[in-house]
Amino acid sequence: MAYGLGIDAGGTYTDSVLIRKSDGKVVCSNKALTTYPDPLEGIKESIDGLDRDKLKLVTTVSVSTTLATNTILEKTGYPVGLILTGNYEIPADSGVENCIMVQGGHDSQGDEIEALDLIAVEKFVLGIKDRVSAFAVSSYFSVRNPEHELRVKALIQELTGLPVVCGHELAQLLGAYERGVTAYLNAQLLPVAEGFIKTVASEIEGRGLNPKISMLRCDGSVVSMHEAMKKPIESVFSGPAASLLGASYLSGYETCTVIDVGGTSTDVSLIHKGLPYLSETGAVVGGWQTKVRALRMETSAMGGDSHIWVQSGNINIGPRRVIPLCRAAVMYPGIMNALKKRWIPDRLKLNEHIQATKFFIRTKQEPASLSREEGELLAFIGNEPLSLKDIYWDRNILPSKKVMDSLIQKRLVQAVGFTPTDALHVLGEYTEWNSEASEIGATLLANFMGIDRHEFCLNVKRLFARHMARDLLAFLMEGVDRTEIEKMLEGNFFSRFKVDIPVVLLGGPVGAYVKELKKLVDAEIVVPEYSDVGNAVGALAGKGTKRVEIMVRTLYSESRYDLKTKGIFVYTPVGRRHFVIRSEALEFAEEFGRKLVLDYMAESGLSPDQVTISVEKKDIKTHAGEIPIETRLIFEGIANFDVYEKDLSGQKKNFKGSKEIIEQVSPLDCDFHGEISFSGNYECKG
Repeated sequence: MAYGLGIDAGGTYTDSVLIRKSDGKVVCSNKALTTYPDPLEGIKESIDGLDRDKLKLVTTVSVSTTLATNTILEKTGYPVGLILTGNYEIPADSGVENCIMVQGGHDSQGDEIEALDLIAVEKFVLGIKDRVSAFAVSSYFSVRNPEHELRVKALIQELTGLPVVCGHELAQLLGAYERGVTAYLNAQLLPVAEGFIKTVASEIEGRGLNPKISMLRCDGSVVSMHEAMKKPIESVFSGPAASLLGASYLSGYETCTVIDVGGTSTDVSLIHKGLPYLSETGAVVGGWQTKVRALRMETSAMGGDSHIWVQSGNINIGPRRVIPLCRAAVMYPGIMNALKKRWIPDRLKLNEHIQATKFFIRTKQEPASLSREEGELLAFIGNEPLSLKDIYWDRNILPSKKVMDSLIQKRLVQAVGFTPTDALHVLGEYTEWNSEASEIGATLLANFMGIDRHEFCLNVKRLFARHMARDLLAFLMEGVDRTEIEKMLEGNFFSRFKVDIPVVLLGGPVGAYVKELKKLVDAEIVVPEYSDVGNAVGALAGKGTKRVEIMVRTLYSESRYDLKTKGIFVYTPVGRRHFVIRSEALEFAEEFGRKLVLDYMAESGLSPDQVTISVEKKDIKTHAGEIPIETRLIFEGIANFDVYEKDLSGQKKNFKGSKEIIEQVSPLDCDFHGEISFSGNYECKG
């Protein structure tokens, strides 16, 4: 009897499940707190709660995580230097630090426009190399010719030895600045991903297991851990992808919307006829537009561990996560005495950090570099939670919000505060931890609102449900102004929104919000069995896939009407090749595309007979009957694993491939670069 092990490392909990491969049944599951900032203990504890005899029979392991998403949302990525070559339009509010734009770049055919200014690159790199952990490079039209990106990469590695990420290595879509952003975020995540992946691998190996280990990507497919370590940006929506696949698997619905409530964020996505609904423009996370092929989803920095704070008579949710008071009271019993002191800050000074229920504690993370103000504040924070009043008891002023924000961003300080989880403890709808701590916290915050603690917690619950409904409707009604949706949800009307497909809820105590959601939205709302570990189930429901696009383009001379051509160019992910005869170009493209897919799958230990390759061909013509000026070949390789998905009758069936995803919801705007020297073995250069 063989089993699959699914692991999901979320912002709050790390979940594990075992699925029997013979029938696809979930046989056991376990939850453990995610350990911050090192996830090892959380992963270990989560796996420890599974059946030990069945664990010995695990042959495959698949992992999903919200680590990358949360790192970007919370702005805790590592510092990176970004180098852009060419003439870019950079948004004024880009938020990119340590960035330079230098001369260079190519045109749409891959020919150099300007010589690369390596002197400017060298000066910039030497000036910031001690302040960054990696570099990112993006060159104009590098998807047609990556020469300048590769030269900059070689120089940086020679000067610093630091990791360098190139835009063409991650995305082949047009949009040089967005490719730069993608490379920038990927570089920020490299140390985070490396640490996480090595942790998972060592834990599995330490148990005497030797399974195939893979990671779920943000488009619902799985990749080897080696590939995941190189491209962590592709796991940026790994958690939501897992929730989508897991919700469909557990509920039996091939078409449904999914609301996944985690500790840090809430995500809304859609699966239609068993196929994830993909973004046409690339993933957007934390306000960053990337070129990563991912689920289209609505995500907000609101979860069960989001900080609830009051100001000017209003209740605010998030955006940062904190340790809930109920859980902190178990982890740090001394916090009960601090809560019972009932510190009441000045109403006029209230902000996200100055709250009667907000406490701070030092993490195990070691500081790299600190300003004087940061160092002074960090010195006051110890291993037991303290309020700002306790930290600054002998001073007349409190620290600036900016300084505390910086310490939290650098993962040097962890905050404790009141959360939606605490509100559910007060209401008696979730009692996992210390309810007394939640009750004291609710009383303190309710006093600022002029209501009792029970009414305060009901208001928190209603506000949370309204935000869930807002995110759901904003996702389903793309293009409709969110403020108009909020007006409808907040108003008292003789009407409400209707959703025509099932809404599946995943996450801890999501059942507590069903009643409130139904007051706002007319829909079938489902909370399936094992909904609290749905992401871990979804991690195992993905397919190993590889998608390759190759373009065959005919280039004409300046006089378009004499039908003389400059030749036929074949653009691939690793270079370009010139042909004179179109049929030879197409033959090469067909064979080379299949070779790239099979080579990729071979790196994951798969033989050709374990891979199914589908090919989609799209011609672009100026007139009917004319020879195409451009032909795009899309190769989709799917690994033939035993992964199951339940239908409405509970019967297992093979999870569908992703060719339909391409045809229905995937953009086809992709170009390639470089030079290929053609020989019998398709030797590639450049």
